[in-house]
Amino acid sequence: MENNIKLLRQKRNLSQKDLATACSVSRQTINAIENNKYDPTLHLAFELASVLETPLEELFNYKRSE
Repeated sequence: MENNIKLLRQKRNLSQKDLATACSVSRQTINAIENNKYDPTLHLAFELASVLETPLEELFNYKRSE
């Protein structure tokens, strides 16, 4: 699932480390999410939305497979 996390993080002048610390995960986890190598848990997705001050549905680009 593609996401907008890197763009939203950069708009808020946060480093991957800053976002990781705020969400209680490693910088490597944020890197993997931003590079679409890891889909966050629902709990982490809500944490990301909260820290990035954006609605959850704006974090991800969901395309239903047919």
